[in-house]
Amino acid sequence: MTQDSELFEHQIKIERTARYYTLGELNENTKTIWFVVHGYGQLSQFFIRKFINIIDNETFIVAPEAPSRFYLDDNFKRVGASWMTRELRQSEIDENNDYLNTLYEKLLKDRDLTNIEINILGFSQGCATVCRWFGAGKIKCNRLLLWAGFFSNGIREVIEPEKLKNIETYYIYGDKDEFLVAYPEVSEKFRATMIEEINPKIVCFEGKHTVDEPTLQAIIAGF
Repeated sequence: MTQDSELFEHQIKIERTARYYTLGELNENTKTIWFVVHGYGQLSQFFIRKFINIIDNETFIVAPEAPSRFYLDDNFKRVGASWMTRELRQSEIDENNDYLNTLYEKLLKDRDLTNIEINILGFSQGCATVCRWFGAGKIKCNRLLLWAGFFSNGIREVIEPEKLKNIETYYIYGDKDEFLVAYPEVSEKFRATMIEEINPKIVCFEGKHTVDEPTLQAIIAGF
């Protein structure tokens, strides 16, 4: 390329195949539906196993998987997925919302949701994803659980706080979470801002950056 050449960026829409995993059955007995959204570098087939112990004949769990995958190790064996990066940021946000809305409609479009509770849980990077999805305003949500997420510019970066005023919202994190304890002043300010803007139920458990299953079960017992 010579110095006089000009470099142009172009974009084109393509179709993608996305996958998701489920636990339980969606039928006439279903009273509770969970959408559980994994974090950076995870796959939904493994993430959904964190929720096996909350399954009963009235519960159905859906774990969408981020469409962008990559190798996690130098041996090219372990694979993870990511919801977005800073490249084509807004396009990826919009396409994630389209994907999740399509999945929601596929599963629920012909179902009466009047007596069904829908809980949405995002873990780590998945927190931003579920906030943006719910903020788009096309889905029912009774409870929003934000687990070990962090928004550098506060909750307004991912959703207008006013949209959560009638939603039972939780913020859950481990006291030894390696991504939060490394910057205690920043994380404390972040939680204080969340309390001020959306007043979530704060749950701190003894543990690291993970979905702690006993903590999850204790939270559900308090619904």
